[in-house]
Amino acid sequence: MDYENILLESEDSVATLTINRPKVLNGLNLATVEEMIDAVQRVRDDETLRALILTGAGRGFSSGADLSGDGTGDRGTGKPDAGKVLETHYNPLLENLMALNAPIITAVNGPAAGAGCSLAICGDFVICAEEAYFLQAFVNIGLVPDVGSTWLLPRIVGRARALEMMMLGEKIPAEKALDWGLAYKVVPGDTLMDEAKTLAQRFAKGPTQAYAMIRQGVRDCMDRTLSEGLRVERINQLKAGRTEDFKEGVSAFLGKRKADFKGL
Repeated sequence: MDYENILLESEDSVATLTINRPKVLNGLNLATVEEMIDAVQRVRDDETLRALILTGAGRGFSSGADLSGDGTGDRGTGKPDAGKVLETHYNPLLENLMALNAPIITAVNGPAAGAGCSLAICGDFVICAEEAYFLQAFVNIGLVPDVGSTWLLPRIVGRARALEMMMLGEKIPAEKALDWGLAYKVVPGDTLMDEAKTLAQRFAKGPTQAYAMIRQGVRDCMDRTLSEGLRVERINQLKAGRTEDFKEGVSAFLGKRKADFKGL
């Protein structure tokens, strides 16, 4: 697939996916989401790519569904079905992102609103520019949160703060997001991508399979009992203990040297 609305670049085992519609503050139409799904699947299938940075071009991360186009599923029919388009486009994008083995860093360079907010907070590490903000904009146009926000937000910031964001529909500035645990770090805008790339490089040189099991293990255990969670850990530790990276990690520890992980 050729991309018209996004950029997908790779360097030193790190993929960078940039939503590239700056004239509409990176609003998401169906074509953009389709391209993003394809790009994420490319990252998934390329074993040399061991970390993913997700960001937006220009002055914003993403303003969410492009209400001036077909972001809500109206491709000239006059009968938008915002629920249907979630099923066919936005939800598969989120599921593909969450299923990646590669850790995800979201570099939030400006407004992250609506579906853009959902994508921003799905990162394992959310790094914000000082001018960034998060906005659950749905209620402001009579909709409900989607693209995983109802599931993600309460788990990140708690029920009360999630309801504040969703029902008041007010901006959450970067520093407040950091205080709430919504962001990992807030940095000056001109250093944002450098910070994201530095962190991504750390992951690209780490034990990729262990990272994948940590990501999925946390997700699996959030709705399980303690006993069920212990079983998940048991299964994952069995798998991790059979990786080449575990052997290398032990060897490096005993040899008092830095481990050279290959992601195997």
